[in-house]
Amino acid sequence: MATRVKRDNGVAKSRPVSITAVVDAVGALATGSVHGNLYLYDTNKTSGSSGLGTEELHTRVRRGDEVLWSVLALECEAYVAIDGIEIDPEVIEPVRKVYPGTDVAYWTGVVKKDSPSGVPYHIKFRVGSRDAAITTTLTPSLVG
Repeated sequence: MATRVKRDNGVAKSRPVSITAVVDAVGALATGSVHGNLYLYDTNKTSGSSGLGTEELHTRVRRGDEVLWSVLALECEAYVAIDGIEIDPEVIEPVRKVYPGTDVAYWTGVVKKDSPSGVPYHIKFRVGSRDAAITTTLTPSLVG
């Protein structure tokens, strides 16, 4: 349930729900896993999101909400990027985009339908110079 902020032709529009993944790249490279090295946050706590700062974030969303995923490295000189998001395409189809004039990527999609029981997803991360992506082992979810 994103915060409704402005009206356009009488229709309430919502702010995007931002999900930020903070990755301890050194820990992920040392263990080959983001388990214990991933902290997820979103901007929808006031609407009922839970599990902030954990690997099992439950982000409260509803049909029509735009969700935006981005990533930050815990260490300032480490490289991390989202390589993909695996989620039920009947609920949301994340697409990789790049901020204009930069090489900074993010993923976004619009929630197609509510899912009261929650829709789990996995995030694939590129970390450092490692060839293979590292995929989340626990499952955050979108809950509607």
